[in-house]
Amino acid sequence: MPASDAPLPVPDQDAILKASAWVAPLRTEIGRVLVGQASLVDRLLVALLTNGHVLLEGVPGLAKTLAVRTLAGTLHAKFQRIQFTPDLLPADVVGTMVYHPKDGTFTPRLGPIFANLVLADEINRAPAKVQSALLEAMQERQVTLGEHTHRLPDPFMVLATQNPIDQEGTYTLPEAQLDRFLLKVRVTYPTPLEERMVLDAMATSAPKLDVSQVTDVATITASRAVVNQVFMDEKIRDYIVAIINSTRHPETLAPHLKLLIRCGASPRGTINLALASKALAFLNGRNYVVPQDVKDLAPDILRHRILLSYEAEAEGVTSEDVVKALLDKLPVP
Repeated sequence: MPASDAPLPVPDQDAILKASAWVAPLRTEIGRVLVGQASLVDRLLVALLTNGHVLLEGVPGLAKTLAVRTLAGTLHAKFQRIQFTPDLLPADVVGTMVYHPKDGTFTPRLGPIFANLVLADEINRAPAKVQSALLEAMQERQVTLGEHTHRLPDPFMVLATQNPIDQEGTYTLPEAQLDRFLLKVRVTYPTPLEERMVLDAMATSAPKLDVSQVTDVATITASRAVVNQVFMDEKIRDYIVAIINSTRHPETLAPHLKLLIRCGASPRGTINLALASKALAFLNGRNYVVPQDVKDLAPDILRHRILLSYEAEAEGVTSEDVVKALLDKLPVP
């Protein structure tokens, strides 16, 4: 086997605990401001550690923006929020070339996309041209203005939000763009106990939203190398492939599921599920992946990659229902 194809050495448990020492303090610091939403915070960290992007779906007022802003504060990372509207132009996102009539030259004016964490608020309200410009930045991690190409900072993560209820004046994201998101996370209502804690902390005209820096972007980048070395057994690799394959050929598990799925997940889903599972193992202080890591992340990885049939929509079946049914049928290694 060539040296370049040799498997990466698996870090020992002490190395994992040392490399992930920043995780627990960061969770604690975010928890001072953000009540509940522990799963959301972990999904954001998974995306950071795997160089991915996140699509957040939830009704307004569930602290989606606060979660991203708080995470940026704990990392001392550059944060930008872009409010997507129907009249937004690509130049408003990526930047443009500014002409100087005095000397007849052009200089680039970089847009708000040049940040570590970019919140694309209500992304489905922007027209296709803007979504395409954002897609290029997400995929290529660079922006071309005039004759020059500008690299985006590292780490770079787009967190896009969309409101699942208000669909008037929106532009549905195409499947090609949805597939670029590592995770699609559903943000749900808090429990009554959590909501009481929110009331006690936020029912004031000056809530305390400041957080202390816990780590930095350089540490996140260094942690990615450790995540890549997390051990994944052959049986778990086969399990991931079986999950993805079952979305394409559901009749092998249950005949009735074939009528519910119009199109299954792409190979990008396979790769992302494996990467995200390694990152989740790292966040939990393990140097190996367990099947539960895969099962926990499968709904977030697949809910936007499975296209449902008209029969499923008519019966009120969601992609989450389909994923759950497939996971229940598949044998766990």
